[in-house]
Amino acid sequence: MRALLVTSVGVTCAAALTLPLAAPASSAPVLSAASARPPSLTTEPGTDTTDTSGTTAPDTTTTSDTTAPDGAEPRAAKSAAAPAGSTQSLPLAPLAVPSNRVAGAPAVQGLPQRDARPFSLVGVVWDDAEAELHGTVQVRTRATGTTRWSDWQDVETHNADHAADLGSAEREGRTVRGATAPLWVGDSDGVEVRVRPESPAAPESQDRAATPVPLPEGMRLELVDPGEDPAPEPARGAPANRAAVPAVFADTPPTAALPEVLTAEIAAASAVNAEVAELGASVIPALTQAETAESVNLAPGAKPYIGPRPRIVTRKGWGADEKLRERNFGYTKSVKAAFVHHSATGNNYTCKQAPSVLRSIYRYHVKSSGWRDFGYNFAVDKCGKIYEGRAGGVTKAVLGAHTLGFNTNTMGIAVLGSYGSTNPPAAAVTAVSKLTAWKLGLFGANPKGKVTLVSGGSNKYKKGVKVKMNVISGHRDGFATECPGARLYKKLGTARTSSAKLQGR
Repeated sequence: MRALLVTSVGVTCAAALTLPLAAPASSAPVLSAASARPPSLTTEPGTDTTDTSGTTAPDTTTTSDTTAPDGAEPRAAKSAAAPAGSTQSLPLAPLAVPSNRVAGAPAVQGLPQRDARPFSLVGVVWDDAEAELHGTVQVRTRATGTTRWSDWQDVETHNADHAADLGSAEREGRTVRGATAPLWVGDSDGVEVRVRPESPAAPESQDRAATPVPLPEGMRLELVDPGEDPAPEPARGAPANRAAVPAVFADTPPTAALPEVLTAEIAAASAVNAEVAELGASVIPALTQAETAESVNLAPGAKPYIGPRPRIVTRKGWGADEKLRERNFGYTKSVKAAFVHHSATGNNYTCKQAPSVLRSIYRYHVKSSGWRDFGYNFAVDKCGKIYEGRAGGVTKAVLGAHTLGFNTNTMGIAVLGSYGSTNPPAAAVTAVSKLTAWKLGLFGANPKGKVTLVSGGSNKYKKGVKVKMNVISGHRDGFATECPGARLYKKLGTARTSSAKLQGR
């Protein structure tokens, strides 16, 4: 049974106390791609050369001060009027044939060195989401405004392990593409990429040729500019009696953006709860253990088994462009387990850059990969800061696209970085513990316990198979993948113990 519930904003006053509110939307599921853009002036399919305000990019054959190489995107210096982000989508082509190439082997594809508009994150996508990329992807980039090129960097091939479940509305109702993991490269304006197919298996005899492994069709290089960070909010005094405020109001759009009927409902809810958290807030404040227990309205004498609510940076706080995603929200019935991931975007980011990394991943998930929204429910940076991921309300069972086959009744947490050979910072592991102690506690789940989940179909478990897992699991527990990296995976035992302790177990 599909567990997708799509909710519009036609809620009653009573529902306003428990459901996240959104801008008006149809009650029917929105299955087409969100926020469609006009085609690029280069007429390359999927290229985004328009900012979110609808301003068209300049002619792609020249820049304001110099002529770009043939076919190059123009350079454009960032300014105070910079757009809220953009994506350049460039088709890959066969590169020069090396003299030692095995006869019959697929050609290396890529792009030679070229100029580009400034970008900070790269990835490769292809037409068929079911096709796997059997090979290696490497990129080199040039720092903006310099002649300095990076060394070749590996891009994790990913192969559809982070995605909406097969047969789901998000998977079937959109143009979903295959994709590598995105890689954060920092502010760059030049790029070179090569995709090498796997070498054919050695022939069993001289009479039998090796079978070549083809690369997916329609491969394109995606260059993502995250745009500028949101302006800091003016300092405001903390609202009184914050423990009595439902957390869902902290990530509600500003009242001015809501229809009059919902404005009235919010006012009514405010009267009931005395104080409503500031609408459209950038941060959901932390609560103490006692405040958290009070906020969930436990029955008298009931044991809470819920950790203190941690501080969470909202989507507004990291600058999510809400026009990119689908307007409706998808929910499941519960949150029975948490899957921990690494974003595989590399570790060459500062904590101050984390919001830019998130905006880049968000744009890559929606515009490049074809998902309805950011894939993970939450993200954690290397300094231990927690961020709201997929929209729908941090207290709700929001359906994500993080663990193929096991998105239903679970949540996905991405630790920003790559942790195959690098130890995750202790602050990040602690943040995972705090987040799971609170969110799993809202649904009565024990972080040290086991849970039985039904597979929606993956390369590890067939559809319908019942699988017993840890309540806090790694991505590799549900899918044959290296994620969340060997070093982060080894820390999950610590996270389980700490999370349970925070719950009071």
